[in-house]
Amino acid sequence: MKILVINGPNVNLLGIREPDVYGQRNYSDLKEMILKYAFTKNIEVEIKHSNSEGDIIDYIQKAYFEKVDGIVINPAAYTHTSIAILDALKSVNIPTVEVHITDLDKREDFRKRSYVSLYAEKVIQGESLEGYISAIRYLKEKYGN
Repeated sequence: MKILVINGPNVNLLGIREPDVYGQRNYSDLKEMILKYAFTKNIEVEIKHSNSEGDIIDYIQKAYFEKVDGIVINPAAYTHTSIAILDALKSVNIPTVEVHITDLDKREDFRKRSYVSLYAEKVIQGESLEGYISAIRYLKEKYGN
């Protein structure tokens, strides 16, 4: 099984950005945790980050041509603004799980609307970094080969 993990704006600043909200662990910790879990489950995983909406769309489109089986995406602030990311996901029709480190329902009102969730078959939020593992596990259990 091949899974693409995409992280949007400022996720690379984990451990620096609002540690009282996002925790003390950094982006390297997140990547290491994902890679270790994937290895134990015989999952090929690629992890991407960009602060640019266009790059994220390019990652999604490339996933189609690389025969990716599932996408785990934390679109970060683009969650609430990007119809273009939604359209890219709909275009490639790859099973997708949306992940958020925090529980958006308990945050500012503007964070409660997600365009990506209009496509994602599952949304995992408020599980800290472990939400990524939950998302990968879900895809493996549902679509794994």
